[in-house]
Amino acid sequence: MYTVATAAGGGMGSTLIMIVIMVAIFYFLLIRPENKRKKQAEEMRSSLKKGDWLTTIGGVYGRVVSITDRTVVIETSEDRVRLEFLKSAIGNVGTLDEQAAAAQQRGVAGRRAAATAKEEIEETAVEVEETSDETEE
Repeated sequence: MYTVATAAGGGMGSTLIMIVIMVAIFYFLLIRPENKRKKQAEEMRSSLKKGDWLTTIGGVYGRVVSITDRTVVIETSEDRVRLEFLKSAIGNVGTLDEQAAAAQQRGVAGRRAAATAKEEIEETAVEVEETSDETEE
């Protein structure tokens, strides 16, 4: 016999599936890419060495003169103007031409990564639908 409790259980299962799909979407589109960017930025900052060219997040461009655990001193011009920044203030490493080429390459890679993430989410949604269809039968 079909009861109200059985009908509510079926609706609850589809709601649970939708919540799982939303969590997967948030993970693949927001959380995972952000963690990758943070890891790459930390690796970039830890691999700095004297003589590297860099741009800070504020737009100051210069050559690394000295490095400590927390700070970097850069020379911004031929007048030997030196500024000290926290390592967290470093935006990009490399000459301006290298930075422009890397930014262009990241744009292409970003579009590819978004397409891959979209495919993974669609595959997950299909698998979840198949599983829910099997449980309903």
